[in-house]
Amino acid sequence: MIGELRNIVGSDFVLDSNIDGYLRDESAKGVLTEPCRDVIVVKPASTEEVSAVMKVAYANRTPVYPRGGGTGLVGGAVPTKKGIVLSFERMKGIEIDEENLMCTAEAGVTLGELLAESERHNLFFPPHPGDEGAQVGGLVACNAGGSRAVKYGVMRNYVKGLEVVMTDGAVLRMGGKLLKDNTGYDLMDLFIGSEGTLGMITKATLKLYPRPGSSVTLVVPFDSEEEAIGTVSRILRGGIMPLALEYVENDWIQASAEHLGLRWPCDGKAQLMMIIAESSEEATYAECEKVSEMLEGKDVIMAERRQEQDDLLKVRSNIYEALKEHALDTLDVSVPPNSIGKLIEFVHFIEKEYGTRIPVYGHAADGNLHLHVMDDALERFVDIKRRIYERALELGGTITAEHGIGKARTKDMRMFLSPREIELMQEIKRVFDPYNIINPGTML
Repeated sequence: MIGELRNIVGSDFVLDSNIDGYLRDESAKGVLTEPCRDVIVVKPASTEEVSAVMKVAYANRTPVYPRGGGTGLVGGAVPTKKGIVLSFERMKGIEIDEENLMCTAEAGVTLGELLAESERHNLFFPPHPGDEGAQVGGLVACNAGGSRAVKYGVMRNYVKGLEVVMTDGAVLRMGGKLLKDNTGYDLMDLFIGSEGTLGMITKATLKLYPRPGSSVTLVVPFDSEEEAIGTVSRILRGGIMPLALEYVENDWIQASAEHLGLRWPCDGKAQLMMIIAESSEEATYAECEKVSEMLEGKDVIMAERRQEQDDLLKVRSNIYEALKEHALDTLDVSVPPNSIGKLIEFVHFIEKEYGTRIPVYGHAADGNLHLHVMDDALERFVDIKRRIYERALELGGTITAEHGIGKARTKDMRMFLSPREIELMQEIKRVFDPYNIINPGTML
């Protein structure tokens, strides 16, 4: 089979040694997925080559694991059986359609490249899940979210068209540069968030926006978690819709800044970071004025220069990396936004009960928190995770808002979904992938 694969993509792009970098993702040490090392890494350069590879795999009933930037946190891209790791790193085509406010990007285009190319055309791609090394195929397959979801939504809200190679090599082209399409079942929507289990996403058409004319980043310190979280709903109910509205606790944001060699501009037990972005400077500063009036008596730190804003976002995005050495897992539970304070209160109760620290931060305005279980709680790890999940469900939430199920949370998923729901998902999987060769062991 390796000879057939070399004939398709070229000998230089089929690897059977020195492949360790393709066998892992960014999961914390407590939930690392053990990889199968008996795999071949194949790097196609086109949809046609992906199709030919899938035909070979289908004929031989060989598992195929789609590989993007490897930035996932639940083992979704990790191969667990002998087979093929299909890396999209060579598929870099990108085209901006300024008139339709659309971008068509191949699966291997990174988020950083997508943002830069959009900006070059004075356009804006809103989703930002954090790691700009993530690739378009993975962003779609995992329905990536991030800090900007409160104003602009998640990847599902931007995907207008997909090109997908099926398990037998057939190519589906769904949607396009359309804002409306009501033709039959929405098959395209099934692939968004499918975690690479239904087909190989090779190309996506994504909606863009005009680039904001101005942005400002605000940081506001508070004396307590309750005060910080209580302010979130006041801001939103007051008619202010920030591009991002993040909750951080001082110990962890300072640790991240130190890890990067940067300075965080304030102390305060809990803090909110807001990005205000509008069409003009006047509109941006008008929103900032509203925030200042609403938070009268609070120190509102404002970053206006691009580098200052980038540094603040970099520190916020780096918290996981700063804590990763001692983290067993990073949970990404989601609750209704008005219940986020209750979840934080419960997490701090668990900290005291188990004698550990559980770093808390996240997307305050959309109810999605990132909670780290640290390695000093190794013997109680399973209990802590279970109790946090149970509390999130009691509050009307779910066990994952962004990271997905992957291979690390397949058992946890049964806490939230009924047997019938899981059965329906398994039936959908069988229709698209009857021999279970596309990313087996992921999600289901």
